Amino acid sequence: MKFSTRLAVAGGAVLTALATVAAPASAAPSATTDVRIVTFNDLHGNLEPPSGSSGRVTLPDGTTVNAGGAAYLATHLKRLRSEVRNSIVLSAGDSIGASPVISALFHDEPTVELLNMLGVDASVVGNHEFDEGLKELRRIQNGGCHPTDGCQFQKSFEGANFPFLGSNVYYENGFPALLPFSIEFSGGVPIGVIGATLKDLPQVVTPEAIKGLKFGDEVQAIDRTAKLLDLFGVKAQVVLLHQGDNSETAGPDECKVKPGAATAIAQKVTSKVDAIFTGHSHQQYNCVINDPEGQPRTVTQGASFGRLLSVVDLKIDRRTRDVVRGETKAHNEIVTRDVKPDHDVQTLIDEAKAKAAPIANKAVGTITADLVAKGAASGESPLGDVIADAQLEATQSNGAQIAMTNPGGIRTDFGYASSPNGEGDGVVTYGEAFAVQPFANIMQTITLTGANLKNVLEQQWQANGVVRILQISKSLKYSYSASAAQGSRISNLTLNGTPIDPAASYRVSVNNFLAAGGDGFTELTKGTDLAGGPVDLDALIAYFAAHPNVAPPAADRITVLP
Repeated sequence: MKFSTRLAVAGGAVLTALATVAAPASAAPSATTDVRIVTFNDLHGNLEPPSGSSGRVTLPDGTTVNAGGAAYLATHLKRLRSEVRNSIVLSAGDSIGASPVISALFHDEPTVELLNMLGVDASVVGNHEFDEGLKELRRIQNGGCHPTDGCQFQKSFEGANFPFLGSNVYYENGFPALLPFSIEFSGGVPIGVIGATLKDLPQVVTPEAIKGLKFGDEVQAIDRTAKLLDLFGVKAQVVLLHQGDNSETAGPDECKVKPGAATAIAQKVTSKVDAIFTGHSHQQYNCVINDPEGQPRTVTQGASFGRLLSVVDLKIDRRTRDVVRGETKAHNEIVTRDVKPDHDVQTLIDEAKAKAAPIANKAVGTITADLVAKGAASGESPLGDVIADAQLEATQSNGAQIAMTNPGGIRTDFGYASSPNGEGDGVVTYGEAFAVQPFANIMQTITLTGANLKNVLEQQWQANGVVRILQISKSLKYSYSASAAQGSRISNLTLNGTPIDPAASYRVSVNNFLAAGGDGFTELTKGTDLAGGPVDLDALIAYFAAHPNVAPPAADRITVLP
């Protein structure tokens, strides 16, 4: 069913239709029906198997297994659906955006085609669905060629066969900007699917991308929508929540979350909701969190990049049309690569690879060993160091003395053996560089005082409990004590070995996302004398060109104190 049909159904006609089922006949048998819901989150256009740590799943014993790849995901999904009579496929957001080059070069049209092939029934919007703004999201939804680049992947683009949901996404006048819910009929009963994205979305996208939009409280939006669905007889309800918690190292079906935003939402959301699928934090967990009435409720997340499928089996009472909560079974299915890849999906991937190859396979540099995005205990990472150094070098004409970049903008690793020929020669291709820095953020150099600079670093520890350690150029060094009081964690701040003067001025390069206060670094908005620079990807490619055989830098820029 194309989205135009869904829009009519979900907008108004569905409520009329549901009125006929709102009061079940007294003679209906008190039997149950089983419905399997299969969900993935944060695919980010990873059509090919992701490499490095991004392509592995941690098992309960701490070992890992290779996982992910759309053709393998399709095979696993088909098997999971074949095991049951009734099933629904959903996405918990960020299916597109921050994608590898074979999808991103074509504005993620290959990934949307994949989602259609997988039979996705509904998706919540994640923050990356807004990377190119609401107008582009509308095109992704409804189809049509890109206004600038046209249709480069195929002759036409039909759009998504499913709705993008966002119950807490509004225009500035308060009117809904997206559908709040979808209703899926499976097993003879209606199932309400409510979508809500993180209310802090404006902190993680550029302001221009969401101009004219506002994002409301998740719990309020979900509760309001759940009440409406309940009023019209839709008793079985699930939530697609693009917000998640961090987790300790654990297996796919363990629950070792560090309670954060998602847990708080799950504890407050109305008991009308029967299961919550989360995303955004790229973690794996399978939890049961009590709802406000003390009843157990499944809350799950399936890592990212198509490595896991979150499977929730619901038993629904045919008479009441509500979920028998105590009978819910949930697990995270690993998308292993020991199955036969789906032929049709592999054909799609091969087409995207072939069309992207002339650009993607071009060599842009060399490395002597893996450059990984994962940080040391301090949060400093080899790849973060290299990127910050590249950004400092690329903005010297602006008088830059320091460069800082956000860890969320570093999407994957550079593997020594991951070049297209697989020979372990340390060649870095354009496609690999694009996968690391896919956002096309523009470098900007601003003037900050030393006091501003310290405050920026203090904001790495945020009120919601999230810690985001900025990656810094080799010119800047400092120490921190995580146990110190808020605002007093940073010390020993130096520039090229000289102590930072709180009253002096310094030229600092950051990307435009950070300069606008992204990721909660609001102190950066106090910068003055802004000067533009290159796109971050171009800065990285130029650095590789100027520095053959880049080696992992020593992790000596950030020192951890007791």
